[in-house]
Amino acid sequence: MSTTTPVTTVPPRRVSRLSQYMVLTKPRVVQLIVFCAVIGMLLAVPGAPDWRLAVPATIGIWLVASAAAAFNCLVERQVDRKMARTAWRPTARGELSDVQALTFSMLLGAAGSLLLYIAVNPLTLWLTLATFVGYAIVYTVILKPLTPQNIVIGGASGAMPPVLGWAAMRNDIGPEAMLLCLIIFLWTPPHFWALALYRTEDYRRAGLPMLPVTHGSQFTRLHVLLYTLVLFAATLLPFVHGMSGWLYLLAAALLGFGFIVHAWRLWRHYSDGLARKTFRYSIWHLSLLFAALLVDHYLQPWIG
Repeated sequence: MSTTTPVTTVPPRRVSRLSQYMVLTKPRVVQLIVFCAVIGMLLAVPGAPDWRLAVPATIGIWLVASAAAAFNCLVERQVDRKMARTAWRPTARGELSDVQALTFSMLLGAAGSLLLYIAVNPLTLWLTLATFVGYAIVYTVILKPLTPQNIVIGGASGAMPPVLGWAAMRNDIGPEAMLLCLIIFLWTPPHFWALALYRTEDYRRAGLPMLPVTHGSQFTRLHVLLYTLVLFAATLLPFVHGMSGWLYLLAAALLGFGFIVHAWRLWRHYSDGLARKTFRYSIWHLSLLFAALLVDHYLQPWIG
């Protein structure tokens, strides 16, 4: 298949206009973003958070993150048409026009920004907007089509949700929030490179310089393993800093060991099926790691 031939493996479907707009927001991706932001909110205070701040902060971050996702779909509509994983998106199929997608993104972004400014605090607003620019402009427009290190550099914006949640509750940025940011920053490359390994032909067809395309499978698999080792060390820092207790340390050790085992097997005996398993495990790893941190946070007053 030539690099200009769009993927048409998905037949036309009749879906509602509302469903088409919902697809633009990438609900599963945004769900993880909001989850990490909420974890940041809950960890920022010793007891129950102030729901007068937490609720509008959650909604505002969700709206701006959805706006960034919609803008991403608009910018990458031509690329999406060439990839089986994304060819079904409404912007790629021409079901939503550029004006409709851009207007939708702008409305979501404006609503979320206004809510954060009025009901939360200006710091959270500016940090959230900076995250929007980092993902929608710096990563999508500049880094992704230019360098195989796009995931590493662009991962900084994707690592910000816990910082946003922390800022919403405390109107500052503490070292604990930056530790959470560091964990997500180091988690992002092995997570996305596992996906890129079994989608290499998709990225090659789209002309995107993802690491497996530019440096090959073996090089990428080695970097997945190396990043999981560094990530494992970073996940121990909340315990070292005194932010968490033994419960979190045990969970971090077990989850990290599992990620390293997946990465080792991927490096030594590659298969697309194992790459998919590693990608899925990475999602569970981050979700359960932060959940363990939250449980540990609320159990500490009871267990000393």
